[in-house]
Amino acid sequence: MCAVRVDHQVDHDGAVELLRRSYAAVPAGETVRLAKRTSNLFRPRSTPSAPGLDVSGLGSVLGVDPVARTADVQGMCTYERLVDATLPHGLMPLVVPQLRTITLGGAVTGLGIESTSFRHGLPHESVLEMDVLTGAGEIVTVRPEGEHADLFAAFPNSLGSLGYATRLRIELAPVRRYVALRNVRFTDLDALVEAIGEVTATRSWGGEPVDAMDGVMFSPGEAYLVLATFTDTAPKVGDYTGEEIYYRSLRRLPRDWLSAYDYLWRWDTDWFWCSGAFGAQHPVVRRLWPARLRRSDVYHRLVRLEHRHQVVARVDRLRGRPARERVVQDVEVPLAGTAEFLRWFARRVRMSPVWLCPLRLREPAGPGSARAWPLYPLEPGQTYVNIGFWGTVPIAEGAADGDVNRLVEHAVSEAGGHKSLYSDAYYDREAFDRLYGGDTWRAVKERYDPDHRLTGLYEKAVARQ
Repeated sequence: MCAVRVDHQVDHDGAVELLRRSYAAVPAGETVRLAKRTSNLFRPRSTPSAPGLDVSGLGSVLGVDPVARTADVQGMCTYERLVDATLPHGLMPLVVPQLRTITLGGAVTGLGIESTSFRHGLPHESVLEMDVLTGAGEIVTVRPEGEHADLFAAFPNSLGSLGYATRLRIELAPVRRYVALRNVRFTDLDALVEAIGEVTATRSWGGEPVDAMDGVMFSPGEAYLVLATFTDTAPKVGDYTGEEIYYRSLRRLPRDWLSAYDYLWRWDTDWFWCSGAFGAQHPVVRRLWPARLRRSDVYHRLVRLEHRHQVVARVDRLRGRPARERVVQDVEVPLAGTAEFLRWFARRVRMSPVWLCPLRLREPAGPGSARAWPLYPLEPGQTYVNIGFWGTVPIAEGAADGDVNRLVEHAVSEAGGHKSLYSDAYYDREAFDRLYGGDTWRAVKERYDPDHRLTGLYEKAVARQ
């Protein structure tokens, strides 16, 4: 069977040419930025004076090959649209990030993670080849080996500083109709860490297979691992797109079942638990808030409006409340140091709940070790836990905005971990280069963007350009 064309109306070559023309139209010295309607970044950025790059025609799935288990996907295609194209074939991307409007290109250049990451690593590890618009205005096809292998290796975590993916070919994995969930409670973080290690090593727990794993810490004395098994049968099927709220179910249901589709988007309806900040978890508000508008991109637009107009901040000042620091981060900590880091976090930062997602760099199917990626240098063979925390904390008297984030950065580095760069970062350039492959980045930058038309990685991640 040959590849199945998904969207017959897509003129991919025309869309790429439109992108190239819009890139050429940006005057030298002006900031180059994508003209996207949605974003999952939490870094405030300077306002560009030039028009954004036209990516309006690059949001589709070009084809799915159910035999080869691959898909050709345009760079601005959202995972929501990609999943809609692959599920009818009983397939899914190896890793599906939690939020519907994350794009495939964004997850590869900016990293992504989800509950299959303890088996399949990060989204960029399932990429077979990419077409990339470089800073020199050229389209190059990059693969793990060959002429442009250096760009392929440096692209993950480059955040658009080395180019933009226009097409990606990715591997797909089989998925079944339903997902059976076990919500396993732990009252001791060391026991939780031991369980993660066992599941990672054996891909099972209590004699049952585990296909996906994540968890939530409500406090050091109450945490849950959600162990998921793909299945074709389910005695009942839950629904967390209506009045029920997914993260609360972990405390009351030892076992649960979801459709594969609803499992993939279980965190999106309430933006994990962050919808509570907008009142969307109040029973009355929830009944009035249309279900189609209870999704992450809507909440993100509300956050951007608050950043722009500072309505809540002004009300807090009028009421005499302290200013608040945004602490929105995902960090990877080695498994051995996870319990200690979580106890420190609960004691010092005091935010709850916290998301937990184990991961390892993807092991090859044949002999050999996992591949390392220079701009996000996790150790092959090492198990990490992604710890996600998203909210605000009051700024203590005498402290400065950013102090808590700096403490987190220091604690993560002390633990031998790394921090994702989609949100605020405060590293000095020397530390940043050491943590994020500065020497490799500069070498690849000089080859593919010799005039430095694309904003640098440090300038994007730390200087908010």
